[in-house]
Order: sequence, then structure tokens, then C-alpha cells
Amino acid sequence: MTDYTQEQEMEIEALEAILMDEFKEIHSGESGLNTSKKCFQIKISAQDDKADELITSPAQLALIFSHTEKYPNEPPLLNLKSLQGIRTEDIRILKEKLQQEASENLGMAMIYTLFTSAKEWLSDQFGQDDDTVNAEAEEAAKDDIVVPHGEPVTVDTFLAWRERFEAELALERAKLMPESALAAPKEKKLTGRQWFESGRASGKGAAPVTNGSDDDDGDDIDFDNDDLDDDEEDMLEHYLAEK
Repeated sequence: MTDYTQEQEMEIEALEAILMDEFKEIHSGESGLNTSKKCFQIKISAQDDKADELITSPAQLALIFSHTEKYPNEPPLLNLKSLQGIRTEDIRILKEKLQQEASENLGMAMIYTLFTSAKEWLSDQFGQDDDTVNAEAEEAAKDDIVVPHGEPVTVDTFLAWRERFEAELALERAKLMPESALAAPKEKKLTGRQWFESGRASGKGAAPVTNGSDDDDGDDIDFDNDDLDDDEEDMLEHYLAEK
């Protein structure tokens, strides 16, 4: 025949030796349990498993229990109380969790197992110390920093950009010239200025400018001022039309 009383007394002695100041007997009226038997309280605080140190946290709870007549073959009476910083809803969730574990550990002394489970839950929920919170805040702040993209402006990059810009501008100007002028041999090609000044841009059929003797190289064609003004206006209209 199982001696339940002896098993219960042995468990209490073991808990006192292991938990020391965190373990104490309380009056049944303080326990919130419907029993006249001895009631006990274990104070639980969150712990950092990596550092194996208690975390400075406002969250603390009390695991309150009392043995039933046939414990450990039947579950103990359990209650949880928030000592600091734990919501009523969280207390309810943890209590249901511990009651489920108690039913799964029938036949063996289980109070220390329930204490360990409650401590792990508390550490998971509230076990971030100030350093950890600050580190996470710093990482989040880094993610919010906008990193500028693009090539920094220097003299070299500006000169390179200007070359590209001038090349694109020359290409746009070349689009205004007929393909026949672009495809002509080098010695017969018209410059953009010659083409415009020749009157071809305006469609008036002015005589083309051709290269003469070596003595004439570089000489500009003489146009009447009135004709030149008309050509410039026609050129502008043509350019705008092309655009």
C-alpha cells in the first residue's frame, strides 16, 4: 500500500533544500485553494538561460500548491498569483498549461517539474533584460536609416557625364540631317552648319555647299542677311517639328 503522506513529506524536504528562500509555507487562507491542508508557495522570476543569471524584470509570479490525499497518483491543487507585472489572462493560460502537465505526470512527484515549466514560460514571455531590448532597438534603428545610393559627384564623374551629354546632343543634331548627307564620303559630307546654311533644312532648294580647292578650304559661304534670317526661322520650325 502506497504511503502518500511519506512521499509528500519527502518532496517538501527536497523542495526546501533546492529552492531555499524561494520556497515557503503559507496559510491556507492566503493560497486561494479550497483546502485545509498545508499550502506552499514558490516564488518564480525570469532567468536568462545563456548567462544563468536572474534577469532584472518586473515580471514575477507565485506558484501555490497543496497536496491532495492521494498525491502523486492524483494531481495537486494548483494556483498562480502575479507578484508583479503579469496580466490575469497570462496567469490563466499558464495555469491551464500546468494543470495539463500535472495530469501527464501522475504517479511521480511533480511539483519541481511544474516549477521548472513555469519558470521557462516566464523567461520566454518576460526574459529580455534591458541590454537585449536596447540591442534590438539599435538594430531596428539601423534598418530605418536610409542609405544613399548612386555615384558620388566628383570632377571626374562630372567630366564623364558632360562627354556623354555632348555626344547625345550631337546625335540629336545629326538626326536633323538627311541620311544622304551622313552616308556621303568624308570629303563630300556637309557639316551641320553647311547643311543648315545651304537652305536644305527649309526645303528652299538652295545650292549645296561643296568643297573647293585647297585655297578655298575653311571659307564660309556668303549669304544675304535676309535669307539667313529666313533660314534660321525655318530651321527652328523644322527642329521643333522634329521634336
